Amino acid sequence: MILRATVFAVLAAASLAGCTVPGASRPNASPEQIAAARYQHDGPPAITLYTMISNNTEEGAHSSMMINAPSQRIIFDPAGSVRAEGLVEADDVLYGITPRIADFYARAHARETYRVRIQRIEVPAEVAERAVALAQASGPVGQARCTQATSGLLTQLPGFESISRTWFPKNLAQQLAEMPGVSDRVLREEDADDKGLAIAAFENGAEAQPNQ
Repeated sequence: MILRATVFAVLAAASLAGCTVPGASRPNASPEQIAAARYQHDGPPAITLYTMISNNTEEGAHSSMMINAPSQRIIFDPAGSVRAEGLVEADDVLYGITPRIADFYARAHARETYRVRIQRIEVPAEVAERAVALAQASGPVGQARCTQATSGLLTQLPGFESISRTWFPKNLAQQLAEMPGVSDRVLREEDADDKGLAIAAFENGAEAQPNQ
């Protein structure tokens, strides 16, 4: 009974924070749009885990990850709600993750009611490429299953054998924190509790800066 109540509380928090898709769904980008958006970042191959945490309840609310592979940089945002004009997305994978888009993605989640824990770990190139392939093969993820999908992907990667599949965003973050070589920071902002404002600002900026 206690476990059931805890799971319900986590799912309820997830539905408020971003691990759900009502109102955020857009048609998948075409293969041509995905190819045109591809962005290769010159940093080392790495995986970055985002954990959104409620400032009111301290519950984890959403999990997602950015994958920097030699071929391209993407964000796997399972059941995510950050969708906007100017973002190229198909089946919960965001493509063309330039520095501007990466910054927008993290900051869109950070506001007066939520903070974002950002953990980064460098990985071999082949591990990053496998993570990209697994993200692309995951298909659209059902509502409130963001951490199940994110942790499930990590369990399939060499070097992440210590990670177990979980429903709980903070549990996944703690598991990753116990791995060697993980950097860890927290993003806090005092924006109003309306993610739509950040998305609208991004869309207006995308019109002014279409190629950044």
